Amino acid sequence: MPRQAIDITIPDLTGKRAIVTGASDGMGLGIAARLAAAGAEVIMPVRNPRKGENAIARIRQSVPNAKVSLRSLDLSSLESIAALGDTLREEGHPIHILINNAGVMTPPSRQTTADGFELQFGTNHLGHFALVGHILPLLRAGRARVTSQISIAARRGAINWNDLNWERDYRGQRAYSQSKIAFGLFGLELDRRSKAHGWGITSNLSHPGVTPTSLLAARPELGRSEDTPQVRLIRALSARGILLGTIDSAKLPALMAATDPTAKSGALYGPSGPGHLGGSPAEHRLYPPLRSPDDAKRIWQTSQHLTKTAIPTT
Repeated sequence: MPRQAIDITIPDLTGKRAIVTGASDGMGLGIAARLAAAGAEVIMPVRNPRKGENAIARIRQSVPNAKVSLRSLDLSSLESIAALGDTLREEGHPIHILINNAGVMTPPSRQTTADGFELQFGTNHLGHFALVGHILPLLRAGRARVTSQISIAARRGAINWNDLNWERDYRGQRAYSQSKIAFGLFGLELDRRSKAHGWGITSNLSHPGVTPTSLLAARPELGRSEDTPQVRLIRALSARGILLGTIDSAKLPALMAATDPTAKSGALYGPSGPGHLGGSPAEHRLYPPLRSPDDAKRIWQTSQHLTKTAIPTT
């Protein structure tokens, strides 16, 4: 029996400027294409320019008049993030939508960013924290909606406060969960601080469920020379319509959270099927590790210190 197509309606985004990290392939590419089809000007910050140009060509196959362009960004480098911030501030255009989508997952052995942070914590969380800090004036000018893509891995686990960079006992999956918990706490704290200080930004969270993305596929740069058994199983189940989502359905929670006029600030959106693995997007109750405002304040302050990104309150 063929899988029933799942989709949402995206409002007209003409005149809006959107940024999507991790948009050069997979789910991020699909998100960027849908925003462009709705009329948004879409900025795609990428590490690999050739891959980025191929992504733009793919978008223009279905959206010939798409307003899409590349910027350079390596989320594992604070210098690269600062440079993108400089570029965008020099351009001076308000940002109306920011979807923090890029991420890395479970390298087999511990790796570090250019600045010495554990790769998942440094890329998934600290990199996006620094990016928001550098472009905050543009987000405020656009009264932006900021959607941060977490994971069902944030349902359980905790912040390893005594060893944030996993220097003593690296566990790839635990480090991944930590990165997504920290990232979710940041997204919620961003919304609280915006309300408290009148920034005009609304911030919420999304997660894609479980789908055959490239996160667990062969990634030689992460020390993974072949696809993991997990991603092979995920592909097989997804192709048969068993429990899991598809690349097309996985992008919908982020798109709903970022564009639906009724989407709430400080809320979490994800698939509504069994276990939140697949299905139509819907609002979820916040996962237990994301519910502590004290943890959110602590990760915000810690992230400012680690990235040397001071975010003023005025």
